[in-house]
Amino acid sequence: MRVLVTGATGVVGRPLVGALRARGHQVSALVREESRAKAPDADAVVVADALDRQGLLSAVAAVRPEAVVHQMTALRLLRDDPAAAFARTARLRAEGTAGLVEAAREAGARRLVAQSIAFAAAPAGGPVLDEEAPLYVDAPDPGWAATVRAVAELERLVLGGPGPAGAGPAGPGSAGPGPEGVVLRYGTLYGPGTAYARTGATGQAVLAGRLPLPEGAAGITSFLHVEDAVGAAVAAVESETTGVFHVTDDEPAPAAQWLPHYARTLGGPAPRTVPAALAPRLLGWFVAHQLTAARGAANGRARTALGWRPGRPSWRDGLGAE
Repeated sequence: MRVLVTGATGVVGRPLVGALRARGHQVSALVREESRAKAPDADAVVVADALDRQGLLSAVAAVRPEAVVHQMTALRLLRDDPAAAFARTARLRAEGTAGLVEAAREAGARRLVAQSIAFAAAPAGGPVLDEEAPLYVDAPDPGWAATVRAVAELERLVLGGPGPAGAGPAGPGSAGPGPEGVVLRYGTLYGPGTAYARTGATGQAVLAGRLPLPEGAAGITSFLHVEDAVGAAVAAVESETTGVFHVTDDEPAPAAQWLPHYARTLGGPAPRTVPAALAPRLLGWFVAHQLTAARGAANGRARTALGWRPGRPSWRDGLGAE
């Protein structure tokens, strides 16, 4: 199959190109001009900025993909400019996805697989939620609310849903003139190149003792190793199934469990405990939310419909070891 991978220099995109080629697919990598020298080893490399509609249309048309895999974010900017990283990622998820859907349709692609996130659900209901849970588009933090609204728009565009972006459940892909849509909601990524690697931002914060535990620390995180994210994307390209899927490991865990384990594995100090009421001021709204109120994500739909299984079923198998 002719497959185009966008975001091909990213943490997931780069190994995904190799994994697809190993399966016998003809893979093209789409990169920005400034990343051309970092392009992975692909059958073809095309250059375009995803926010340049005409350039994107031309680049996708040049390789005539049968399937397009959307792995675009700007999270590479997180360490130097977090605000810019989140703002550009939101644009890529909304404007960039709209352009990519149009380009895929114009090029005759029959399938579009897109990266989303499994930790954008509103904190209501049980500790572990399925794909029907509403997204947290009305989060009290403006930055996180904007991020989740962009996620909702990405999912709507990929699935061909009508109307403006919303907070409702994302079900099976809608019939329409565009390619069949698949949304992979990745869990919190760990492994090489991620924030949770020893040299990543979270790893460094834990090693320096700068990531305390709020009292209770009941927020649930569903982790995912990069290799398992790649495997799910390959499965989605090769499947006939459409819809939204949580792609996470099998062990959603409260912060009170995973953060001390992570610190021990890294060889860092044990996280100190701080009053829960102070957590947003000390850690920022999102990190405090993650550690105190976030819900985990059930992966049963991906297992059943995609036939995917995590190679690392528990974060205990490697979180902090790379």
